[in-house]
Amino acid sequence: MAGEAQADCVFCKIVAGDIPSTKVRETEHTLAFRDINPQMPTHVLVVPKAHYPDAASLADADPGLAGTVLAEAGRVAEDEKVVDSGYRLIFNTGSGAGQTVFHAHVHVLAGGGLHEKLV
Repeated sequence: MAGEAQADCVFCKIVAGDIPSTKVRETEHTLAFRDINPQMPTHVLVVPKAHYPDAASLADADPGLAGTVLAEAGRVAEDEKVVDSGYRLIFNTGSGAGQTVFHAHVHVLAGGGLHEKLV
């Protein structure tokens, strides 16, 4: 069921503390941690603690939580001191877009010539 932890979800296991992570921020509703395979000098994932398979289902089921995830992504950028230099927020939705963990999450990316990658 949407919102409930899934036994086979790696991010649910990270949220539960069953899999270690390098935490950057944590609130009652979100967890931010460093990506284990960073694509940029700053690469942090922000996830809702509740399980939703992707950004669209999160926004549909709980728009307030979706907003909280985005606000936390901005706070991560502040903490990482990348606001002035610029950063990118990416939600991959579906395997065709590169989503490999089907638990809604936003990538906070900065450094390494972001202006040269994607749009």
